[in-house]
Amino acid sequence: MNDATTPDLETLVGDWLTVPDLAEELGMSLRQVRQMIADREIIASRVGERNVVAVPAAFIQGGGVLASLMGTVTVLNDGGFDDDEAIRWLCTPDETLPIDGAPIDMLRAGRKAEVRKRAMEDAF
Repeated sequence: MNDATTPDLETLVGDWLTVPDLAEELGMSLRQVRQMIADREIIASRVGERNVVAVPAAFIQGGGVLASLMGTVTVLNDGGFDDDEAIRWLCTPDETLPIDGAPIDMLRAGRKAEVRKRAMEDAF
């Protein structure tokens, strides 16, 4: 999937929160954040030279995990996307969207129905 015109996931997402950064952002302990990731309340990837677990910063809004995120990720996962593919799908700009940006920007704007419809179309 990665070719000369496709940015790597780390570059595509841009702003990442490591587990300690996410814990601070959410006001939680490291253990609680790791459990959230294990329980799939939020998805993460390994990034950077040290291959650390991190979450796209765009997945956080208003001091918590974006409420519409996990339902959308579930649709993508059910359609065969792994977590890295789901993150890529959510963060890849799409000029056919009714607002500028990527599906994650639509979710942040409160437009989950359109995003989930597209997720179902792409995943199945």
